[in-house]
Amino acid sequence: MKRWLPDRLLPGFETLELAFPDDYDGPVVATLVRLPTANAERGAVLYVHGFSEYFFQRHMAERFAAEGYAFYALDLRKYGRSLRPYQHANFCKSVSEYYADISAALELIGAPVLLAGHSMGGLVCSLYANEGARRGQVQALWLNSPFFDWRAPDWKRPQIHLAAAIGRFSPFTKSPEALPRGYTDRLLEHWEFDTKLKPVEGFPIFLGWIGAMSDAHHRVQRGLAIECPVLAMHSDEADVVLDWRHIARYSRTLGADVTVLAFPGGLHDLVLSRPEVREAVFSQLFAWAARVPA
Repeated sequence: MKRWLPDRLLPGFETLELAFPDDYDGPVVATLVRLPTANAERGAVLYVHGFSEYFFQRHMAERFAAEGYAFYALDLRKYGRSLRPYQHANFCKSVSEYYADISAALELIGAPVLLAGHSMGGLVCSLYANEGARRGQVQALWLNSPFFDWRAPDWKRPQIHLAAAIGRFSPFTKSPEALPRGYTDRLLEHWEFDTKLKPVEGFPIFLGWIGAMSDAHHRVQRGLAIECPVLAMHSDEADVVLDWRHIARYSRTLGADVTVLAFPGGLHDLVLSRPEVREAVFSQLFAWAARVPA
C-alpha cells in the first residue's frame, strides 16, 4: 500500500500517488496533494486545477487551513506531478476520464468535501457534482472562473466546431491555436511555479481535447441538476483567458442553489490576483461556505 510522501515541489506538503488502469497512452496515475493540519473543524476541501496547470497555490492552501479546513488538491492524470514522458500532456478524450481521479481522492478523504475547481477544473467539477459516482460526498461546489465556453468571436466558432469534429477521428492532431500570450508571463512576475509543468506558452492543444471540452460545454449549457450549493466567481475584461459573460450566464444553469459573484480587475485565476481582489475572493468564499448546511 502506498503512503504519503513529502512533496517534491512544495515543502511542507505531502503527496500520494493514485494508480488507475492503463488507457490509450499507457499507465495512468493521478496525484493527491495535502497540507497536513491538526485542526479541521470546518471539514475538507478538494481543489482541481485548470488546463496547462498543476497545484502550486501554497497561499490558498494555507488560507483554507487557517480557516479550519483540511486542504487537498489533485494533479489530474497527465498534469503536473502526474504527467509521464510517454503521455500526451494535459489530454483527454472526455472529461469523464477525470471522474476516477476525483472519486479516488474523495474515497481517501472520507468526509464530505467542499469541491473546488478552477477554469477547466471548474468544468470537470461541475459535471462530477452532477453525475460523479461519489457526488453525494460533495457538500458544496466552489468555481473559480470555470471554463463553460470558448472565448472566441462568432466568426471563429465554426472553426472550433470543425476542429472538434476532426478531433473525434484524429484526436492527437495538434491545433495551431495556443493559450493567450502574456498571461503566464504576468503570473511569473509575482508567483513561483515550475514552468516545465506550467509552460509559459502552454502545452500543445490537441483536436481531441477540443472535442472533449466542446462536448462538456454543451452539457453544461443545456443545464445540470447539481443538488449541493454552488458558488461561481468571475472577473471582468481583466480575464484574458475566458469571457466572464459566459461564466455569469452558464453558472446559473447548474442547479437550484447557485450564487454568482463578480470581482472586477481579477486575474483569470482569481486567487492569484492583486492582494485586495484576492482578499475579497477569500472573504466572500468563506462567508458563503459558513452558510452551507453541514
